[in-house]
Amino acid sequence: MEWARIKLASRDYKELEAICEQIKEIAKKCGIAVRGPIPLPTKKLRVWTLKTPCGDGTGHGNATWDRWEMRIHRRVIDIGSSERALRQVVRIPIPEGVKIDIEFKEK
Repeated sequence: MEWARIKLASRDYKELEAICEQIKEIAKKCGIAVRGPIPLPTKKLRVWTLKTPCGDGTGHGNATWDRWEMRIHRRVIDIGSSERALRQVVRIPIPEGVKIDIEFKEK
């Protein structure tokens, strides 16, 4: 049986969960098997910068550093490869901050 693996990534997990629910609803309406959404580990991108422009700082610990963090949330959904269902999945309005990849697997 062929499966379509849908990989989703976003900084906002609420948008990600909403899209996952839409994909599950499409699969349910079409009567095809679905596995997921499977949460993958969250990537944490961290950047530390000095607050002072001269770079000296005060030397008293964290008072001179700004800490920035961006989290990338990821999900994987496997659905049965139905042409009708995949056409509906492609028509889902995807927000600008969400990345989606669809690949086909033979299982």
